[in-house]
Amino acid sequence: MILHILNRPPSTSLVYREALAAMGSTDRLLLIEDGVLGALTSQVRHFQQVGDRLFALREDLVARGLDGQCDASVQVVDVDGFVTLTEEADKTVSWF
Repeated sequence: MILHILNRPPSTSLVYREALAAMGSTDRLLLIEDGVLGALTSQVRHFQQVGDRLFALREDLVARGLDGQCDASVQVVDVDGFVTLTEEADKTVSWF
């Protein structure tokens, strides 16, 4: 399993398309920094194919005043959860 880490939202960058194209069926996608904007209901449709393997970093949501505003399909993790995701992955790929 690969953990893909994306720091750009679909509203300002198309790099998410490359990340999705590179993802395998068991890979996970973590939204960080401005990428957490993609976890909002208005943008999460871009990640529909990821299903229950979509995560957003809580600290970045809080920093942007978005805590509690994620779509229900997104799993919110804190920094410890981020560490766990990286430990469970065979490797990580960052998309910027």
